[in-house]
Amino acid sequence: MKPVFRRIALFALLAGAALTARAEEISVAVAANFTAPMQKIAAEFEKATGHKAQLVFGSTGKFYAQVKSGAPFQLLLAADDETPARLVREGDGVAGSQFTYAIGKLVLWSPKPGFVDDKGEVLKSGKFEHLSIANPKLAPYGLAATETLKALGLADSLQPRIVMGESISQAQQFVTSGSAELGFIAFSQIHKDGKLIEGSHWLVPAKYHSPIRQDAVVLARGKGNAAVDALAGFLKSKIAADIIKSYGYDL
Repeated sequence: MKPVFRRIALFALLAGAALTARAEEISVAVAANFTAPMQKIAAEFEKATGHKAQLVFGSTGKFYAQVKSGAPFQLLLAADDETPARLVREGDGVAGSQFTYAIGKLVLWSPKPGFVDDKGEVLKSGKFEHLSIANPKLAPYGLAATETLKALGLADSLQPRIVMGESISQAQQFVTSGSAELGFIAFSQIHKDGKLIEGSHWLVPAKYHSPIRQDAVVLARGKGNAAVDALAGFLKSKIAADIIKSYGYDL
């Protein structure tokens, strides 16, 4: 090999080693409704930067409690905007780092085609034994579901039929397993590869519940970490936006 090519090869090797040395693994708490899109975004982020995002999925309320107890999360993608704001006020989130990464939509869904009509009248039909929702004290989508039932005047009559999941993922599991015939879940959860899965659904009009504004915030343990800042920035990129919108979210 000629000296000039040896130098080029050595430079490329050293540059690659330097990139690998700088690559980090960061801990990210992600609202359960955002599981599928975040898995895709994290994969694109790793390809683009070399940084790896260790993703943990769950309910926003549970993550809040874990952060307060010292969990090593560096970035939180919540299912609401109040939890990140509260963490900032309490000193567990970095001031100025909060931003909206998605606006969620609530849907009433059944895996059975034709079971849920496009106006949600099935809720008044009495043709089901159980209705699944996420715990409104832990999951913003669960709160949106209870607000919807109240707006429809059905909260009291349907209370005996409600089965409650800890997170929006568990609420969906109750429906897919047959423990409930239908349930209120995130619109993104009935997408696979950006396309609607089988079943029937009613996209709940936004007028029936508070806006589901999903915010991210850098946590105290992630302050000053370049990889954390890079992921926060990547969530605002066109690549991320295209993925997010493909799962039915607004921006």
